[in-house]
Parts: sequence; C-alpha cells; structure tokens
Amino acid sequence: MEVKATLKPGDKGTVRYVREYGDQLVQVRYRYDKQKLKRYTTVELIVDESDWHRDIRFAPDKMVEVRIGFAEVELREKAKQHGAWWDPDNRTWKMKFSIACELGLEKRIPDGLDF
Repeated sequence: MEVKATLKPGDKGTVRYVREYGDQLVQVRYRYDKQKLKRYTTVELIVDESDWHRDIRFAPDKMVEVRIGFAEVELREKAKQHGAWWDPDNRTWKMKFSIACELGLEKRIPDGLDF
C-alpha cells in the first residue's frame, strides 16, 4: 500500500473528518492499494492526554535520593509502599527514578545525590 497524501486538519479533503473528530484529529492519510485498486482513508486521532515530565538526567531504573519532609507522613508511607527506604546518613529516601516520577517527586531530587 502506498501513501499518496498526508493532510493536516483544515486542509482540503479533511473537512468531513474535522467535523466528525474535532480537536482530536491529528492527520488524514489517503492510501492506495494498486493490486486491489482500492483507496483507503485513515485518520490519526488523539485518544488520551496526560502530563508528561521527562528528566533526562536519569534512566527509569536508576536509584535516586529524594527529600521528603518529616511531617509528610502520607508521602513517606507511599514511598515505602513503592519500595523506597530511608538513608539516615544523607537524610533522604532512596528509590527508583520511575517511582519518584510516579509520586511527583522529581523536583525533590537534589543535584548530585544519585547513586
């Protein structure tokens, strides 16, 4: 199958799909199958949206140190439930970077305190 055209929303040939899918529409493609002599219209849609924060300093499995305040009991319990442990020497919690991101703690990783 060959792609003959890839169109952005609002281009000629996309009006019907913009009406149908609105802001979810990313692009429309017209594909041609020379053997079957068929034209296929495909659409690319946004089906989910969420915040994404990527800290390029660490791989997901990298162990990092995170500061969690003594009074933040619920947060400490969540960290423990995800396998984090307290390091009394550095006064930080050690956990995988992916867990720190899941708990929204990326900004609490002090510079230079990873291991």
